[in-house]
Formats: sequence, C-alpha cells, structure tokens
Amino acid sequence: MIEQIAKYLRLVKFSHTIFAMPFALMSFAYALWSTDVTFSWWLLLQVVLCMVFARNVAMGFNRWADRKIDAENPRTASREIPSGQISPRKALAFVIVNALLFVVTASTINLLTALLSPVALAVVMFYSYCKRFTSLAHLVLGLSLGIAPAGAYIAVTGTLTFAPCLLSLVVLTWTGGFDIIYALQDAEFDRKRGLHSIPSRFSVATSLYISIALHCVSVVALLLFAWYFAPQGWLLWTGVGLFTAILIAEHILVTPTRQRSIGIAFGTLNGLASLTLAVFVIAEIITKY
Repeated sequence: MIEQIAKYLRLVKFSHTIFAMPFALMSFAYALWSTDVTFSWWLLLQVVLCMVFARNVAMGFNRWADRKIDAENPRTASREIPSGQISPRKALAFVIVNALLFVVTASTINLLTALLSPVALAVVMFYSYCKRFTSLAHLVLGLSLGIAPAGAYIAVTGTLTFAPCLLSLVVLTWTGGFDIIYALQDAEFDRKRGLHSIPSRFSVATSLYISIALHCVSVVALLLFAWYFAPQGWLLWTGVGLFTAILIAEHILVTPTRQRSIGIAFGTLNGLASLTLAVFVIAEIITKY
C-alpha cells in the first residue's frame, strides 16, 4: 500500500508542489491582511487541498499524455507509466478522481472558486499538449502554476484585485524561466521528435537570455507587489532580496558552457527561492496582522 502511494507521488512529482504552494500561502496571508478577513484553519485546508488536487491533475495528465514520448526519451523512459509501474488506465483514473475532488473542494469555498475551477483544470491540462505545436509551452506551464496565488486570494475574498495578479505574474515568468533551463536537457531529442521548446528552437545562449529576461520580469513584478501592496518591514525586503539573489545564483550556475548543474538549479534553488520568499513575506504579514 505504501509503495503504491509512493509510486503515485513520484508520478506527479509531489515534491515539486514546493514551487507554487508557497506563493499560494503568501497570497492567502496577504488576502487576510489586506481585507481584515478572519483567519480560518478550515479555509486554509480547503486552499491547500485544492492546490494538491490541481497539482495531481496537472502532472498526472501530463505523464499520461506524454507516455509515448517519455518512452522514446532515454532521460524519461524510467518514469512510472513508460516503465510499466503504473498503467495508463490507472494513471488516467487517478487524474479523473483528483479533478473531481478539486472541483468539489473549490465549490465548497465560494461561488467564484466554484465557477473558475473547470477553467483552472482546462489550463493545467492544456499545457500537456502545448509542446506539440508551440515553443511558448514554458509560459503556459507558468500560467498553470500562476493560477495558485490568484486562486488563493479569490478563496479568501471572493474577488480578484491587482496585487495577487502581480504575484501570479511573478510565478508565471519565474516558472517559464526555470522551465527553459530544465528543457535544455531535452533540446536535441525535441528537435528530432518535432517537439517545440525554446531550447529546441534557439541556441543554448539565446535560450538562457530569454530565461534571464523572464526572471527580470519576475523580480520587477515582485518589487511592485512589495513596494505598493505588501506591509512594509525588514522581513519583507529580506525575502525579496534573497529570492532575487537565488535567481541570480541559478543563472551563474547554468551557463551556455556549463549545464551539468541543471538539476540543482531547477529543483533545489527554485524550491529554496519560493520557500524563502514565502517564509519572510508571511512572517512580515503576521507581524502586521
């Protein structure tokens, strides 16, 4: 039983929840502070469950849709579906169950989260087919994760304002940027297979410049959020500074001539960036709440 659960956790890369979840929690805390809504453990649980279910749908469907492509790629052939650890039918059933749980949970929060839940699912599932026809798939992935802070704010307030949209823009461009770095590993395979990505279309150097440009947008959007909307204090600006520094470190680590540390840059540094930012920003909000 435990091994079966572990297989599904590996299928959806559950550890990667660390990318968007901190931003959702940050937006949740900001919504409470900016609107004076009373904190609710039940609402927090609902938001976290929505995040988990949506993440399971996104990754589970991606693995199901890409199962034949993954089987052809030496880097991904050992994944759960192409290696036979989980059958395509069971993987699809897993996706359907999580999609239903997501819609049901979102519908218990408020009317707007209920109405938007199918839209969110459509976006996260649409991403899985994007690399078949557009090199902008990285940004669609960013949009999929960028839903998180906007959704958390809507869960608390029942409305959407500009501030959480800035956080969504941070996640969109930050994710798009680091996904370009990750896709460098498959550039040659993607070209041969006719798949689209920034690295398969452009040189390594150009791809990394695009990634840097996206991360510059992330930092600017974060600065706007911090300066104009967030409660001011040293904790806030420490978090913003550390997040920016970690992104810079990511681009120092991966260069056109050095790409052996992509795994560290993609997983470790980005996970550390989101966690660090959320801890400091939420701490600042708590002191002002």
